[in-house]
Amino acid sequence: METLARTPEQIGTALRRARKAKGLTQKEVSSLSGLRIATISSVENGDEGTQLKTILAVMMALGLEFRIGERRKDQPDIEDIF
Repeated sequence: METLARTPEQIGTALRRARKAKGLTQKEVSSLSGLRIATISSVENGDEGTQLKTILAVMMALGLEFRIGERRKDQPDIEDIF
């Protein structure tokens, strides 16, 4: 699964979808990441104050990786779609 995300809300939604696709609960991700369930919920809700290390810990627990790429000019901005 590859998802484009440019805002905290989009990152949270992508992580929630990935968690559910793997059949995991927030409690299970909490155990895998060492983070509190409330923190997992906060990340999935797109809390703008979430630290990058927290997002990366959730991603690691979900078996995901972080990639950076050029913004493609031939596609509409994701912000215009939502």
